[in-house]
Amino acid sequence: MFSEPIETARASYNWKRGRQLLLSLIALSFALTIHPSKAHAQIIGNLEANIPFQFHAGDAKLPAGKYFIHALNNSDLSMMEITSADGSISALFEVHNTEANSAPAKSELIFNKYGNRYFLAKLFDEANPDGSTVDESHYEKTVSQANVEAQTHVPALHHGQPGN
Repeated sequence: MFSEPIETARASYNWKRGRQLLLSLIALSFALTIHPSKAHAQIIGNLEANIPFQFHAGDAKLPAGKYFIHALNNSDLSMMEITSADGSISALFEVHNTEANSAPAKSELIFNKYGNRYFLAKLFDEANPDGSTVDESHYEKTVSQANVEAQTHVPALHHGQPGN
């Protein structure tokens, strides 16, 4: 006699709870759809740069010269490789996403300069404000504490494009 109203109330409660859950899932799906996720910064293909000074990339010290830089496959875009044009020198370095104040007019490498030491700091692809920041090495942290920082920009091209 009293069990019917209890069962009806329980069924009504379960239906309302299921409906709320469904509406919450729909709202969450909609929110994720309209809020674009930040894409990983990446350099498409090989960047090519003539670097006119000795520099550091990650933990490696490299001589002046022509270099190719690219993201390593299967590294979740967090590891890049720099290789001399003749293939005799190569180094790996870790990067993370960064954003420029405005999209650069040309692809470029940005170096931090402390005294007469240069450290590869950022990489940007032409017309894309999303780029990569090179993780500071222990050596750069030590040098930067003792010196005033400046930045030097070096233009880069995509390997194989006209003008190379």
